[in-house]
Amino acid sequence: MSAEERTQFQEGVRLFNAGFFFECHDVLEELWSGVRGESRDFFQGLIQVAVAFYHVGRGNAEGARSMLDRALQRFERYPDRYFGFDLGAHRAELQEWRLRLDAGGPPLDTPPRWRFDLG
Repeated sequence: MSAEERTQFQEGVRLFNAGFFFECHDVLEELWSGVRGESRDFFQGLIQVAVAFYHVGRGNAEGARSMLDRALQRFERYPDRYFGFDLGAHRAELQEWRLRLDAGGPPLDTPPRWRFDLG
């Protein structure tokens, strides 16, 4: 990953953690369009997570469930630790959100936060 791509990625993470999910989606999608190889699906999964939480914020439980399902499916092929990220813990958080949305209850209070250690 180039220095420019790293900066772009860090901006996407910052936007996600600040609750700007639509903007995060835009930044990561621009980055994703140039990604090739095994990490492409991982980045697309992150974009889908951002879209899912955008839907949560707008009260669209069905859209959120759909995006969480798609992201979780993309993340299946990756190990629990990937790209400096605790993907195992993130999958568990996303499953909790998915279960809460399935039950029709209010979503959890705080969306997950992304923490990447890019070395």
